[in-house]
Amino acid sequence: MNDLQQYMASAIKRIVTTAYQNVLGNPKQALFFAQIQHAFGKSEERRDTLTQEEGLNVPPFLIASIATACNLRRKGCYAVQNGLVKGGQGLKAEQWRAIFDEAASLGINFALLAGGEPLTRMDILEEAAQVRNMIFPVFTNGTLINEKSLPFFSKSHNIIPLISLEGNDDDTDDRRGEGVHQRVRHAMELLSKEKVFFGTSITVTSQNWQTVTSGAFVQDLVAQGCKVVIYVEYVPAQEGSDHLALNNEEIHQLQAAINIQRERCPQMVFLSFPGDEEEMGGCLAAGRGFFHISPTGKAEPCPFSPFSDTSVLEVGVKGALASPLFHKLQLAHLVGGEHHGGCALFEHRKEVEALLKKD
Repeated sequence: MNDLQQYMASAIKRIVTTAYQNVLGNPKQALFFAQIQHAFGKSEERRDTLTQEEGLNVPPFLIASIATACNLRRKGCYAVQNGLVKGGQGLKAEQWRAIFDEAASLGINFALLAGGEPLTRMDILEEAAQVRNMIFPVFTNGTLINEKSLPFFSKSHNIIPLISLEGNDDDTDDRRGEGVHQRVRHAMELLSKEKVFFGTSITVTSQNWQTVTSGAFVQDLVAQGCKVVIYVEYVPAQEGSDHLALNNEEIHQLQAAINIQRERCPQMVFLSFPGDEEEMGGCLAAGRGFFHISPTGKAEPCPFSPFSDTSVLEVGVKGALASPLFHKLQLAHLVGGEHHGGCALFEHRKEVEALLKKD
């Protein structure tokens, strides 16, 4: 097993162990996380076997954009800019189920579900819930979590809602629409009362990074029952939004602030993207640590780099991991190369596009 695989396996163990310790007071959730720890151990062995016997690197993470619709219109949304939110149904639920089943059989631990708004495709979430040896974090705006959908989340322990926030109420409403923050807090109240394991995903910008990493903000999340916080650095996918992206100094300050919160709140799971990649030797996209599947089944390096030469519908997940584009990106050190902060593939998108066209 190479150093990166060992590092990621160790990181996954820490995530699951922290989650398990967080739910000891809930017997059903505790049992689930105890079982998933065992399943993930088997997955690690499977990934290691594929590397040794076939030379195939299987990442522990997959990002799947399962929805092509969204009930909100967020300013600067990468999914809109990259054409992910365009109506239509995309892949059928049974097609996604086959993808998830194969991914699990290869040793992939997490399938991060994005969109669009994933909760517009409850049929896919219901299929995902049946894949017991994987965890499905769901990046949702939270506005569709209500009394009707709550029972599904209560019984589906491998489906983890990650509700998106932009900061305080004014920040969230400014980018997502008036009244959204209040609706989100109501969704969190419902999940907390039902003792559902959930978290939040926070888009970090030059304007909000100090707010969302402050002790007061994090403690408010803890009080609301939040167990996971994922910080996602803003990628300027829309013209005129470059000022929202963090500069290098702010990126380093952000990571230092997150590390402080990790020490203060050891019971919480804190993740940072792409910030945590620096410790893992550079960008993890293109199958190095994860890859992205579009709503139509295209295998792409990551959601911020929507280029593809392979479809999982044609070659499956295993075949997609052998994508020539992924291999070219690795050889060019556009992934796994020196990391200076920010999204490497977005910053080098012209080079990625050139590699795609190169024979």
